[in-house]
Amino acid sequence: MTLELGVIADDITGACDVAAGVTAAGLSAEVRLGVPGAATAPASACVIVALKSRTAPVESAVAESIAAARVLRGWGARRIYQKYCSTFDSTDEGNIGPVADALVDELGVAVSVGTPATPAVARTMHRGHLFVGDRLLSESSLAHHPLTPMRDPDLVRVLGRQTPHHVGFVPIEQARAGADAVASGIRDLRGAGARHVLLDAVEDRDLDAAAAAVAHEGDVLLGGAAGLAVALARRIGAGVPPSVAPAPAGRALVLSGSGSERTRAQVSAFAGPRFDLEVDALADDVEAVVAEALEFVRSSHAVPLVSATAEPEDVARAQERWGRERAAGLIEDALARIAAAAVEELGVRRILVAGGETSGAVAAGLGVDVLRVRRVAAPGVAWTTAEDAAGRALDLCFKSGNFGGPDFFTDAFEEDA
Repeated sequence: MTLELGVIADDITGACDVAAGVTAAGLSAEVRLGVPGAATAPASACVIVALKSRTAPVESAVAESIAAARVLRGWGARRIYQKYCSTFDSTDEGNIGPVADALVDELGVAVSVGTPATPAVARTMHRGHLFVGDRLLSESSLAHHPLTPMRDPDLVRVLGRQTPHHVGFVPIEQARAGADAVASGIRDLRGAGARHVLLDAVEDRDLDAAAAAVAHEGDVLLGGAAGLAVALARRIGAGVPPSVAPAPAGRALVLSGSGSERTRAQVSAFAGPRFDLEVDALADDVEAVVAEALEFVRSSHAVPLVSATAEPEDVARAQERWGRERAAGLIEDALARIAAAAVEELGVRRILVAGGETSGAVAAGLGVDVLRVRRVAAPGVAWTTAEDAAGRALDLCFKSGNFGGPDFFTDAFEEDA
C-alpha cells in the first residue's frame, strides 16, 4: 500500500486527532508511538508518528522530528505533514518554528504551508488570527495554559518570534476564491521571500480549497492541526470509513491529568466513582497513593475515574511548591503506574485518558507502540486498538484535554454513540 501521508505529531493526542479524522474520511491510518524502527513498515495509507516534543527542549524536538521524517521518507511517504496543536501551543522559543525550519531543510523544499484551523472543533483562523469558538485565542482559557500560555492570537507574529525567516499568510478572500487563488497566494508569498505560509480558514470548504492547492505540490512541507490533514484525506481517501469493530471484553477505567477548562467540566459532570490524586500526597508517599487508587479501582462496580485534574489556582500552588516539572512528573508517573497495574492485576482492558502529557506517560507505561483506530468517538477523538508489552489486546482512547462534550467520560463508552 502506498504511504500517502506521513505525519509527524508533537504529542500523542494530536496524533490520535489526525488518525480519527483521516479514518473518518476513508483513509486507513495508524499511530506509531515514538520514532519507529525503519524495518517495521506500515500497512496503512497514513502513518502518524506521535512524539512527545511539544514542550521538549528545542534541540530534542528538532532531532526527533528529523529522525521521524527520515523513516517516513524511507517508507516512501508521498507527503510529509508537521502536526501541531489547533491552538498553536508553543512558547516564543519554539517548538513549531524551529521544527518547521529543520524539516524544510531536511526535505529540501522551499516553504512550509499550513494552518491550525480545524472548524470541526471550533478552531478557525481569520486575518492571521486564531479563534477558539467565537473568542480570540488570547481571550480563551488557553491564555492561562500552565505550560504554553497563548496570549497573542496573531499567529504570523507568534511564528515570527520562533524563526529567523519571513512568515506570511493567505487571507480568507483567496480561500473563498478557490484552490487556484490559494496556490497563487502561496506563490506570491514565496516570491516575496516567505519561508512559512499560514492559511486563513473558517469553514471546511476553506480547508478543501487549501488541500486542492497543495495536493500535488512537491516543493512544500505541509503542516497544521488535524483540519488540513483531514481535508487532504478527503481528496485521496476512499470516502467511506471502515466498519466499526466491537469493543473488547474487560473492565474500563478513566484517567484524567489535563487541567484544561473542558476537562475540568468533564470531571465535574462525571457521575461515577471518582478518586482524586493530589500532588502533595504523591510527593509524600507515591507508593501509598498508587496502592490506594488501585484498591479504589478494584472495588468500583461502575467505570471509575482517577483524576489529577485541578483548578488553575491549585495547579499554580502545586507548581510553586514542588516546581512545574516535578509536579507534572509526579502526576504522570502515578497515572502511568495505575494504568499498568490495572491492566496487569485488575483485568482492565479499556482505558480513556484525558490530556496529552498524561496520555504519553500512560502509553509508555503500558508499553504500547502502535495504535489503530477502532472507532471515532467524537471529533478529534478515537478509540484505538493496541497490544501492551505482554501482548494483551487493549482498547485505548487518548484524548486532548480540550476535546469531547461535557459528558464525554460517560458517553465515550456507549458503543452506539
